[in-house]
Amino acid sequence: MAEEERKYSKQLFGKTVVTKSGKKFGEVFNITFETRTGELMHIIIKNPTEYTSSLDLEKDAKGNFMIPFSSVLAVGDFVVVSEEDII
Repeated sequence: MAEEERKYSKQLFGKTVVTKSGKKFGEVFNITFETRTGELMHIIIKNPTEYTSSLDLEKDAKGNFMIPFSSVLAVGDFVVVSEEDII
């Protein structure tokens, strides 16, 4: 089962992250997780848009924008997040 979950999380890499209203944040670069529990914590964004840069989002040690995984509403062709949970 753990192998299936790893494959699934890898499938998120490169997907475009958007809000419910269609505002684009960028693309999934990486995902952080709690090693003890396996809980997904943040989506790390690559190629951030101007909209993303204008927000006061948390950043990782390398300066990449981080979106809380708890804000993810749906995953398909895009990763859809709740803007209300981020801002």
